[in-house]
Amino acid sequence: MIKRARGFYDTFDRKDGSRTTTFCAGCGHGIIHKLIGEAMADLGLQDRTVFVSPVGCAAFCYYYFDCGNVAAPHGRASAVATGLSRVLPDKVVIAYQGDGDLGAIGFNNAFQAANRGEHFACFFVNNSLYAMTGGQMAPTTLPGQKTTTTPFGRDVVRTGHPLRVCEILAQLDAPVYIERVSVADTKRIMQAKRAVRKALEVQRDGKGYAFVEFLSPCPTNWRMDALKAADFVTQEMERVFPLGCFRDHTAKPAAAPSPIAIKDLTALMQGSEGGIDPVPDPKFKERHMKFSGFGGQGVLSLGLVVAEAAGRGGRYVSWFPSYGPEQRGGAASASVVIGGKEIGSPAVDAPDLLVAMNQPSLEKFLPTVVKGGTVLFEGSVPLRPAAPPGVTLRPFPAMRIAEESGTPKAANTAFLGAMVELGLLGMPEADVLAALDASFSEKPALVERNRKVYEAAKAWVRNGRG
Repeated sequence: MIKRARGFYDTFDRKDGSRTTTFCAGCGHGIIHKLIGEAMADLGLQDRTVFVSPVGCAAFCYYYFDCGNVAAPHGRASAVATGLSRVLPDKVVIAYQGDGDLGAIGFNNAFQAANRGEHFACFFVNNSLYAMTGGQMAPTTLPGQKTTTTPFGRDVVRTGHPLRVCEILAQLDAPVYIERVSVADTKRIMQAKRAVRKALEVQRDGKGYAFVEFLSPCPTNWRMDALKAADFVTQEMERVFPLGCFRDHTAKPAAAPSPIAIKDLTALMQGSEGGIDPVPDPKFKERHMKFSGFGGQGVLSLGLVVAEAAGRGGRYVSWFPSYGPEQRGGAASASVVIGGKEIGSPAVDAPDLLVAMNQPSLEKFLPTVVKGGTVLFEGSVPLRPAAPPGVTLRPFPAMRIAEESGTPKAANTAFLGAMVELGLLGMPEADVLAALDASFSEKPALVERNRKVYEAAKAWVRNGRG
C-alpha cells in the first residue's frame, strides 16, 4: 500500500469523476507535490496554508493539497500570492509556478514580489519548455535544445540565452532564501526536501520571501523514457542551471516595515494647518465643482485650493484629479465635492460650477452642467457654444488680468478671485485666502504676487465688467 503524505486529500476527486493525477509517468511535479505536502503537514502548517495554483501542467493543484487553494491566471501566481499574504498576514502562502508561467508572462510579477520581499514561498518548476501546451520553447530552454518551436535547436543568437531566475533574484536585497534543487534522483530529492522545508519555515517564522527552483524532468515533451529524462536533468540541465543555495539569510531577524500612523476618516478629512474637524450639517446641499483646462495652467492647484478652503471651514470635501499622459499641454481637470456629510463619491459627472480655462474644456464639460449651474470660462476663448437651458455662462479674462498684474501664470488665481467676488464658492474669504497662501508654502515669494492677481480679479468683477 502506497503511503500518502498527510498534506494531501484522501482521494483526488476531479470534476470528470476520475481520481487519477494529471501528470505523465516520470514527471517531476508529483515528486515536488509530495515534498510540499509532507513539509506542510510535518511543520503543522496545513490549516494555515493557502496554496496558489498556476496555469500549466500543475493547474489542478487544488485537487491534491488539503489546504486553502486559489487558482491564479497565467503568470499571476506571484501577484495573487502577494495579495493573499498582505490581507492574510497570519497565513502561510505558497505560489507554485512553471518556467513558462513565471519566466515569461509572469516574470515581472515574480521579480517585483521578490524585490519587495513579499511574505510567501515561491516554488518554481523548471522543465525547460512549455509542457502543457505542446512543448514549445520557454525562457529556460537550453541552447541547442529541440522543442516544437525550435525543431533545429534553440539558437541563442536569434532567441536569446536561457533565463537563470535564481541568479537574477540573488541580485536583489530583499529575498531571505533562494536555492536551486533537482528531483532527478534520490540524493537530489532529499536535498530538495530540505529546501522545501526551509522555505516553509521562513513563512512560518514570518521572515519574508523564499524561492526554490526545481529542475524537473518532462519525459513526454522531451520524447524520452523516465530514466533518460532524469539523465538529461543531471547531465544537461545542471550544466546550464547549477544546483546550490544562492541566498540564506534565515538566521537573521525578520525585517519590519516602518510604522504607519492610523487615522480615522474624520482626522483624514481635517483641513491642514488651521483646519477644524468637519461638522455634519444635513441641511447643507452638496456642491459639485469641475475645474478644467490644459496641464500646466494650474487647474489641479485651483481645485485643491478650493477643497482646502472648504476643509478649513469645517466641511467634508474630496478632490479628485484627472490628467492625460502629457505633463504639459494635455487635458487636465479636478473634481471637487463639498458636503455636509461624508462624501460618497469624489467623481463629478454633473457639476453645478464649471471653470473652463480653455475651449476644449468648455466644449467637453458644458453639456454636463446641471440646470441652475454656472460656467466661468476664459474670456479669450474664440467660440462660444450655446449654454444648456438654465445654465449661466460667464466669460472672464483671467489670462489678461494675470498678465497685467505681473504674473502671467496665475490665471488660476484670477479665477479664484472672480469666484469669490461672484459668490460662487459660498465659503468665508478668510478660508480661501488662507488656503491660497498655504499653496505657496514652499515658494513664499509667490504669495504677494498671487494676492495681487486675486485682488485685481475681484476688482474687475466688482466694477461691473463681469
